[in-house]
Amino acid sequence: MVPISHRFLKANVRMAAVMAGLAVASCTPQYAAPQQVEASNPTVTYKYRSDAELVQANQNAAIFCNRYQSVPRSTRFSNDPDGSSVVVFECVQQAPPAAVTQAPVNPSLTYNYKTDEELLRASRAAQVYCMNNGSRQVISNIATNANGTKTIFFQCSPN
Repeated sequence: MVPISHRFLKANVRMAAVMAGLAVASCTPQYAAPQQVEASNPTVTYKYRSDAELVQANQNAAIFCNRYQSVPRSTRFSNDPDGSSVVVFECVQQAPPAAVTQAPVNPSLTYNYKTDEELLRASRAAQVYCMNNGSRQVISNIATNANGTKTIFFQCSPN
């Protein structure tokens, strides 16, 4: 028969081994799930030489961003040495649409603008208007005004 003190010693050795394992485990760093430190939205860049080409670039960017369930936002304009201009669009998540009341399709949407950014805002406004009314947007005409501004005319046409 084994004396009680020998069994007690074995139990204490096992307990000490378990406690040592726990102590080592508590000293090792605990890592949480990985954290995202950077992300970027898809972007698309277009060269253009005219206002009509910029409007077309905006429409192309809308098609590009649609695959990401997002809409284009112009983030940068620049000029190339070859005389063309460059616009960079970033695809951003669209806010949920507000309740839209159906208005009759306006046969002509007219906007005045001075800058490329103002032209893109006008183009987007016309796109939204036409889409909300079940149509697609097309450019009618761009005119230069005597005061230096330009006017663009959009029309909504059936898809």
